[in-house]
Amino acid sequence: MVRLTFGEKVLQAFTIIVLCIISAVAIVPLFSVLATSFSSRLPVELNLVTIWPQEFTLDSWKYVLDRPDLWRSFAVTLVSTAVGTVIALLITALTAYPLTKKEFMLGRLVMIAAVVTMVFKAPLIPYFLTVKSVGLYDNPLVLVIPHILTAFNLIIMRTFFQQFPKELEEAAHVEGAGYFRVLFSLVLPLSKAVLATLGLFYAVVIWNQFQHPLLFIQDPDWYPLQIKIRQFITSDNELPIVGNVELLNYNSRTLRAVTIVFAVLPILAVYPYLQKYFAKGAMLGSVKG
Repeated sequence: MVRLTFGEKVLQAFTIIVLCIISAVAIVPLFSVLATSFSSRLPVELNLVTIWPQEFTLDSWKYVLDRPDLWRSFAVTLVSTAVGTVIALLITALTAYPLTKKEFMLGRLVMIAAVVTMVFKAPLIPYFLTVKSVGLYDNPLVLVIPHILTAFNLIIMRTFFQQFPKELEEAAHVEGAGYFRVLFSLVLPLSKAVLATLGLFYAVVIWNQFQHPLLFIQDPDWYPLQIKIRQFITSDNELPIVGNVELLNYNSRTLRAVTIVFAVLPILAVYPYLQKYFAKGAMLGSVKG
């Protein structure tokens, strides 16, 4: 066991304290929203809810989860995230792998173009007109296609592929395997770390997308979950019409809290299963330029 000096111990303790503070700042608001979603109307209106539910009730959850429009938005987001992530990983891999080969003469030019897209973003109006001109306006495919390749993820995957043992690829070529066979039968099965990392990156972007559906989706049947949540947050008409509002055990604030938690939970549920790949993939993809 390596012994730490006094200065290293102080630095380690300071780092732990700072990280704990940052974690608390990040997680306390989520606990507060979660507590609000399980609290009854009166404590919420009196601002008595902090990070623990007051007058615990599931009424807000029952009302929200009984709404078919919310489940439809959830399905739209879930399908677009699953399909978009798979397609994005496939396109990224098919683009990154040739860029690691010296035989591909345009590789440097493609990488320069990718970096340029990271520095200079497309102006909104030309981007809107371009997307509309290719038939993606009010089309659910707009939730997937604009996100299938990003320069940052391309660079990470390319860097990861550059570190792949050349001897294994050469042995596969000797056995008669072509580039596609090597990629799909050898390289990708051994690249779970970077695939999980970039898959999480793509999934979070597609799941949380707001600007694209706000600009391009007009049909309410194709609203993703984030747009539906926006309706809950900005609308004051989400409560059902009843004879006496005092009989309700929830209000607009508790309903909004439920929808926010409902949208966050799937990503939080997936992340622990990918965490062991996440750190490794991010590090391996950033060591070599």
